Amino acid sequence: MIDLNYTMIPIYRQCELLSLARSSYYYEPNRDDRYNLLLMNLIDEQFTKTPFYGVPRMRAWLRVQGHEVNHKRVRRLMRLIGLEAIYPKPRLSRSNQQHKKYPYLLNNLLIDHSDQVWCADITYIRMLHGFVYLVAIMDWFSRFVLAWELSTSLDTCFLHCCPGESF
Repeated sequence: MIDLNYTMIPIYRQCELLSLARSSYYYEPNRDDRYNLLLMNLIDEQFTKTPFYGVPRMRAWLRVQGHEVNHKRVRRLMRLIGLEAIYPKPRLSRSNQQHKKYPYLLNNLLIDHSDQVWCADITYIRMLHGFVYLVAIMDWFSRFVLAWELSTSLDTCFLHCCPGESF
């Protein structure tokens, strides 16, 4: 909204009119996300090998690899890519009595032909410079992929509102 080429109103006045601090206008972030992507790739590779590694063990492993990171950074990156250590959690099998229990509708159903039951799944794929997300709709009987879509974000448009897409 601020026009550098419009010389009749100086930049400081344009900032005032927009209720924007001039320091915010001139601010340039100096973050380098390449190192975070490298760390996320290393964390993802190690987590694939050892899914029971939590934040402390992952931090120790990264330090052995020569990356001086603290536990807060490792925790933030693991949360960002959706990783959590696999271990027995307390009272995991106890259900909340207030929650509604939905029946499993395919329990006694004989699935013997195509287009009887469909399923959907979503996953992430690690790329050189980040992640992409893949959603697929499959036929349960034939395992045929009926539709799929790739996206760089998990917004709601990804699933249902993009015009001209396969969904």
